[in-house]
Amino acid sequence: MRLYLSSYQIGLHGDVLAGLVGGQRRGRVVSNALDGYDEERRRADTRRQIAQLAELGLLATDLDLRQHDPDTIADEVGEPDFLWIRGGNVFTARMAMARSGLDEVIIEGLRQDAFVYAGFSAGACVLAPSLAGLEHCDPVEDCIAEHGTVRYDGLGILDRPVVPHLESPEHPETALLGEVAARYSTAGEPFWGLRDGEVLVTDGNGGAPKVL
Repeated sequence: MRLYLSSYQIGLHGDVLAGLVGGQRRGRVVSNALDGYDEERRRADTRRQIAQLAELGLLATDLDLRQHDPDTIADEVGEPDFLWIRGGNVFTARMAMARSGLDEVIIEGLRQDAFVYAGFSAGACVLAPSLAGLEHCDPVEDCIAEHGTVRYDGLGILDRPVVPHLESPEHPETALLGEVAARYSTAGEPFWGLRDGEVLVTDGNGGAPKVL
């Protein structure tokens, strides 16, 4: 299993991401954590994500989960060398994955080490066993407005939650996520804490995830 999970954007270790991806170095960008927000912002940001990945030699195209369901998603995803999951609202991202069936594609693909799963912020958080606690930062109301419901189960790829943007004063959510981390600590619940620039990596060689 190969994971590259950044606190914010690509982070300080893009060379590591580039080294994890093999094959033709082609993949998909998923921006559905932004669903329900300004569509022009979403399109512009997706173009920016694709351009940043191209600087690493990674060729990506947009995958809009709103256009797919479990009957079509596997054919649409195909056989990518990587998926890049953009941050935003983690609950909206989770529901978009569930509605489209991408969650099952991800779980099975990582089981087979078929591609690198990469992304930042919500794109990392959604891999936890549970999303409970993150509602302190990401409003579930945004997800309900978009999907009519919300779910708190993550994909269960990681053994604990990810809390991004810690001690990152330039990020507007750093204080709220510091409170999320403090609540996990008080409850005795382990978590992966990331400052902006840091990444959580699993290289596929059977070792434990490590923070760079």
